[in-house]
Amino acid sequence: MTTVPTHGTGTPPVVLRGGSVIGADGEPVRADVLVGQGTILAVGRVTDRPADALVVDCGERLVLPGFVDAHSHAGSLVFDEDVQLALLRQGVTTIITGQDGVGPAPGDGSSAATGFAAIDGPHPTFRGGGIAALLATYDGTTPLNVATLVPAGTVRHEVMGDGPGPATVEQLAAMRALVRQGLDDGAVGLATGLDYVPGLHADTAELAALCAEVAAAGGWYVSHMRGGYETNIAEGIDEIIRISRATGVRAHVSHLHAPVDLALAELDRARDAGVPLSFDAYPYSRGCTVLSMLLLPAALARPGTRDLARAVQDDEGRARVRGAVLDRVLARADLGTGWADQITLSHVPAPEFHALQGRTLADAAAATGTDPVDLALDVLLDSDLQVTAIMRVPRPRTADELAPLFRHPGHTAGSDGIFVGTHPHPRAFGTFARYLEEYVRGGRLSWLEAQEHLATNAAERFALGARGTVLDGRGAVADLVVVDPEAVAARSTYRAPMRLAVGIDDVLVAGVPVLRDGALTGATPGTGLRRERRPTSRSVRLD
Repeated sequence: MTTVPTHGTGTPPVVLRGGSVIGADGEPVRADVLVGQGTILAVGRVTDRPADALVVDCGERLVLPGFVDAHSHAGSLVFDEDVQLALLRQGVTTIITGQDGVGPAPGDGSSAATGFAAIDGPHPTFRGGGIAALLATYDGTTPLNVATLVPAGTVRHEVMGDGPGPATVEQLAAMRALVRQGLDDGAVGLATGLDYVPGLHADTAELAALCAEVAAAGGWYVSHMRGGYETNIAEGIDEIIRISRATGVRAHVSHLHAPVDLALAELDRARDAGVPLSFDAYPYSRGCTVLSMLLLPAALARPGTRDLARAVQDDEGRARVRGAVLDRVLARADLGTGWADQITLSHVPAPEFHALQGRTLADAAAATGTDPVDLALDVLLDSDLQVTAIMRVPRPRTADELAPLFRHPGHTAGSDGIFVGTHPHPRAFGTFARYLEEYVRGGRLSWLEAQEHLATNAAERFALGARGTVLDGRGAVADLVVVDPEAVAARSTYRAPMRLAVGIDDVLVAGVPVLRDGALTGATPGTGLRRERRPTSRSVRLD
């Protein structure tokens, strides 16, 4: 870790010298960038720099706006230096959390720590106080900025618990009040996880009532859609269209993964219905989620309970659960008959099963002399359901196939990165570098498109302040990354998922160097980003 010099009560000005910024025509333009008091002061030739300025020699590198991870699960782990380094080495300076309907607030943080511990991990300091208190935990404590959505599943848990059934009038009013308060506190919208307990119990009418609050505040409805993804995305898109048309809320699809032609057709269908959709996606074919969601019926997937243990306590009960598991996986469009070969155990907290991390269920079952279903049930039982798994789709998609999705005007980059465990999906450590390596260096996206899709679009749509630009950025917040266009690359793989990206060694947040020569500086200028009350006009232009 290197140390950033300071003078007085702040940091010195910074001159990013000799690099290039992306011009309006998409071509690199030679320009110095002068930064001071947290903002961009000048872009061009800086000949009269302040005497105490820190000069960063950018050489043949590009100066780009800091990237925004529009779908992050690092909100409770961003205090960890290993997580900070993994994000900053990809150029990420802002993350948006509260995804999939789960987050520490509202409440005291315990429901997220229990139900989504295998994905989000526990927040080290938050113990209650709502979205305002959660955002305050990031002020001056981390090198990155953190924005959050109001997590609808956590809202439902606070009011109704994790059981099924429609909300009463009183319960719906209480949930609406929690959403309204979260938006007033600065949340950028509302997030749902409609394949997870308890979110899957919310019907469309309940969601529309909550989204009415979001629409009134000018936020976004961000949805992990109902009914799975891949070839089944039409069901989820239909529900989003109904909700948006009923409430006027702007809608965003979480981690859109599906056959690309189908995804583009569904986006066109939504646009033609008067609901242009924003969405995030990552440049990998495989997904990652909690194993209980993939395998178990909702009645057995309630977090923090012993429902599964009671259901399999005798041979007859285990046989029923085995049948239910097989019915689920065979019915899923993204699994089917080869399901056990397509699911790799990612994070297994039970000590007796640690050695199985990184192995498919089929391989692990063969190695332990058992059946994939029985092994999965045992792993879930001994880990209190807190197991994550990586899913391989039946046919991986190539970079050429995915590129049209990433060029779509509604697209924003989101890693869906999970940092819990020893064998995570490599997207946590590689998403943004992989975009630059495979899609920009590979000739599938221009540098201007990369800047828009990795930074500008999310910053403007989610009203994250004056971020996402450099050339026209005088007065903008100086969240900046210096990229070696010839060297930037992801190094994480499915076999070695925690390798750091290369090619981004210098990063500023609010004008403060947080990464120098590839190492953390120890500076913590990050903040909990509160949604601006007046989103820019660009934030609603998706076609």
